[in-house]
Amino acid sequence: MAQGTYAPAAGMDGTTALYKDSSAFIDWAASCVVKRGLQDIAQASSDTASVGSSANVIGEADGNKVVSLGDGGEAIVQFNGSIFDGQGPDFAIFENAFNASFLELAFVEVSSDGVNYFRFPAHSLTDTNTAVGSFGSVDASNVNNLAGKYQANYGTPFDLNELAGINGLDIQKITHIKIVDVVGSLDDTYATKDSAGNKINDQYPTPFPSGGFDLDAVGVIHLTPLGLQKIKVQEIRFYPNPTHEEVFLDEKWTSANYSLTDSKGTQLISGVVSEKSISLANLNMGIYFLQLQHKNEFGTAKIIKQ
Repeated sequence: MAQGTYAPAAGMDGTTALYKDSSAFIDWAASCVVKRGLQDIAQASSDTASVGSSANVIGEADGNKVVSLGDGGEAIVQFNGSIFDGQGPDFAIFENAFNASFLELAFVEVSSDGVNYFRFPAHSLTDTNTAVGSFGSVDASNVNNLAGKYQANYGTPFDLNELAGINGLDIQKITHIKIVDVVGSLDDTYATKDSAGNKINDQYPTPFPSGGFDLDAVGVIHLTPLGLQKIKVQEIRFYPNPTHEEVFLDEKWTSANYSLTDSKGTQLISGVVSEKSISLANLNMGIYFLQLQHKNEFGTAKIIKQ
């Protein structure tokens, strides 16, 4: 199993996996509608996947309660508001893989109107000369922008900024996320392909009631709650940047709630802005992401500490 060029498995240096209890998650899927696929797409007489229900997707990830999509099956989830493009990843999708290499994969698509969906550019570098088979292995470092990249309890993150500029999609107001099972067959009749036209080689066939992608949860990092209007990122004014000790904010953010996260989305400090400044004195040098909320306004910004 050759190592690829993308982020490695959870727990390894350079991974992008987000643990289910990360403070980066501020909300979870509120509803889910599932369209099941067959247990084996090559056998038209096979039953559809049947494990779990759509209700299992609602709420926090737990690695146990899932809904199995079957070959080519899909799930559409909605939230208690709309997801927006902030700094870093904006949401993460959880599967229930029992180890770091038994990876059942899925495409991810988003919509800002519930009608038109747009797919994240996905890539698979897994060798296609030999089928992975029902119980083979996939190296996470060969997979990019496919849900199921990480084992149970670790979410695969997605950054809406990768879809910026697409006509018909508002990445500041994502209302629906669609998860579509990848059929890992190498047979041209049934194979699914990545954005470069490569066949995606993962566990296939999985002719079981739990066949296909097993959706556990969708965690949200950047959410505009229902009834709340988000402002644009560039409306945050602060100085200095880079900084050594603290940053000073525009007076409009006085009394705003704030949180500061690292590049992996882990919350490091939070509180209320006082005297128009936020101290970074206790943090190491590096890049951090600031989120502010005041009344009905949001903002995000990148801060460099030297």
